[in-house]
Amino acid sequence: MPANDEPRPTAERHIPVLLDRCINLLAPGIERAHAENRRAVVVDCTLGMGGHSEAILQRYENLHLIGLDRDEQALALAGERLAAFSERTDLVHAVYDEIADVVEDLGFAGVDGVLFDLGVSSLQLDERDRGFAYSYDAPLDMRMDTSVGPTAEDLVNDLEREELQRIIRQWGEEKFAGRISYAIVEARAKQRIRTTSELVEVIRSVIPAAAARNSGHPAKRTFQALRIAVNEELDVLERAIPASMRVLNTGGRVVVMSYHSLEDKITKKFFVKESTSSAPPGFPVELEEHKAVFKVLTKGTEKPTDEEIAENSRAASARLRAVERIFKRS
Repeated sequence: MPANDEPRPTAERHIPVLLDRCINLLAPGIERAHAENRRAVVVDCTLGMGGHSEAILQRYENLHLIGLDRDEQALALAGERLAAFSERTDLVHAVYDEIADVVEDLGFAGVDGVLFDLGVSSLQLDERDRGFAYSYDAPLDMRMDTSVGPTAEDLVNDLEREELQRIIRQWGEEKFAGRISYAIVEARAKQRIRTTSELVEVIRSVIPAAAARNSGHPAKRTFQALRIAVNEELDVLERAIPASMRVLNTGGRVVVMSYHSLEDKITKKFFVKESTSSAPPGFPVELEEHKAVFKVLTKGTEKPTDEEIAENSRAASARLRAVERIFKRS
């Protein structure tokens, strides 16, 4: 976007992924609260630019929404977009593994729906100076919350080679992680790597041309791995999924969209665990403490339609899972 152009309105910059399906999955929990003469409470754990939240608030007039985001710029933009609903919203600067503390601090005993739209947001990709995108030259930052923590530049220049290789291989699922980590160490010995373009050139120098042709941009997986490491995304998710399940009222639902196999694996682990009876095999009676507390609502993962992908290419890798709390143990 040219520097002298006015930014597009937030609603035009962000197309929510699987919007109708997400709201339809959350709907029964919201409607149960209404049937019980309660105001439903929904937490959007990844508020972003507020697309999903806006649609939920528009559909349900008697609903309170809590929006969480660690990105202060996203919170500000979402606040503008949701200004008409300010009396029914609490927008909080927080990481989503803090969900239980936020809900309690706001005075709610439980919630009726939780939504996660994981990964990097459209805002973060589009803001060139944030350093998330390998297609723009920018400082190597990649922090979702720019007020805290080390940057991608810090990791690239300061980590031991073995740790760099582990991060790139494990979280980027990059088979050339060894080559890339050696190349980074050699390059930084001559001059600190400070920008996305400098890192891209280092990666290009060691990725075979055939592999680049067949697997997309050669830096894609390394950038993904660094972003996950900078923001501790998988560690946070390991805490956030069970925390979100604990704060649900009976009938409430958790809906998770992931864009990476490791995110989906973590989500599936907790969903399967809590929706499976813990009774020993052959046990004659299933005691209450053995009963599954949740039920899975999706068969495997649901994916966007071809039409949705054509409208929003960033939806292509989305995978959706959902569960419902069926009872609370006494």
